[in-house]
Amino acid sequence: MEIDTFVLSRIQFAANISFHILFPTITIAMGWLLLFFKLRFRATGQQAWMDAYFFWTKVFALSFAMGVVSGITMSFQFGTNWPGFMERVGNIAGPLLAYEVLTAFFLEATFLGIMLFGYRKVPDWMHTLATLLVALGTTASAFWILVLNSWMHTPVGFEMLPTGPNGMLQAHATDWMQILFNPSMPYRLSHMLVASGLTAAFLVAGISAFRWLRRDRSPAVKVALGTSLTLAAVLIPLQILLGDLHGLNTLEHQPQKVAAMEGLWETRSEAPLVVFGMPNETTRTNDFAVEIPALASLILKHDTAGVVQGLNDFVGNHPPVAPVFWGFRVMVGTGMLMLVVSWFACWQWWRHKTLPKWLAYVLVGMTFSGWIATLAGWYVTEIGRQPWLVYGVLSTADAVAKVLPSHVGMTLVAYLSVYAVLLTAYISTLFYMARKAHSGGKADPENPTALGIERQSVFMDVEKVLHHDK
Repeated sequence: MEIDTFVLSRIQFAANISFHILFPTITIAMGWLLLFFKLRFRATGQQAWMDAYFFWTKVFALSFAMGVVSGITMSFQFGTNWPGFMERVGNIAGPLLAYEVLTAFFLEATFLGIMLFGYRKVPDWMHTLATLLVALGTTASAFWILVLNSWMHTPVGFEMLPTGPNGMLQAHATDWMQILFNPSMPYRLSHMLVASGLTAAFLVAGISAFRWLRRDRSPAVKVALGTSLTLAAVLIPLQILLGDLHGLNTLEHQPQKVAAMEGLWETRSEAPLVVFGMPNETTRTNDFAVEIPALASLILKHDTAGVVQGLNDFVGNHPPVAPVFWGFRVMVGTGMLMLVVSWFACWQWWRHKTLPKWLAYVLVGMTFSGWIATLAGWYVTEIGRQPWLVYGVLSTADAVAKVLPSHVGMTLVAYLSVYAVLLTAYISTLFYMARKAHSGGKADPENPTALGIERQSVFMDVEKVLHHDK
């Protein structure tokens, strides 16, 4: 059976953005972690903080490069696959994307060079400032992108005028402050920033636990472990709170999305929370449902008798239920696992300053748990907006390009093939770097063979060679 251009284009864009989002989710928070490492070194003079800084700077640079490459291919699709998007709302989307490049990307790219190659070549305060500016750049980049994405969900501050070809309606800004601070932006931005913090925290904890299992008990590993576990333990309760606030905001502006998340078909009071079920859009029921009475009303309305709208109020105008329903459960389930693991590991670390072997394996297994939760949440958000590209303004079907399905299919296969290779290479490189990282400090009493291993980072080694040549 041939798949049409519309479906193939949606799959292709989903593949592109799913791959791209993995790397900004790391770098947004990683920049601030690097700044913390640098400031701790300046405050304490302990080399362990700089060793951790140098190792994770290389991870940041690798992630940044992957994000840039995948972001460029994603932006091309606005023209190749979705020309209707820029034709209709380009007067708003275009400037926001340009602001992201001008105020954020250039800032990151410029000062990343100083971070990577400027240590001992510029004053220490300048190197620290460069780290701060890179961290600010990553956050500013997230701000502009999430302003645009939030506006697509809750569009305000514009009017549609017949200024396009053949009188086509186009969006024109009437109030940029309303556009920037649209109703869902604060919730979406804060939720994403904390998600990035959790992603980076579990990545650092997982890679550090991997080094721990390889009997690398250097001070750099220990400070990275302690910092990442504490960060994860602090952020996960905050994320649960922000998720609840974001959900209430979504209920106000996109009630059909929340109904799909909850698997709720009929509008009712004392709405049950569907813990498990198989949404059936043919019968408009949940097969094999396991429910907790009145809990959905309590969560969404803060009242067990609260009335929650069901999907049957939005027939023909609600998203596909199953992916939203299951995506939400994967996100929440991963979050609960993060809560348990981070709290227990943090307690274990700060009480005993060590990790039992089984817990280290758990942390390694959770290395990319932030990716899973982020992707699941992103699918809930974006699939949950369907059938709209800009909610209530532009349908997804009206924006797709009129090209042959075979053309989209060929490029889709090419994208998926390249992304599979790049993702495999990225993950392999992370663990290769962890295996090859130098142990530092005194020998580990549990591993006498660690004696004599150098503590210098790769960057310091290069600098020594250059200095000797001079």
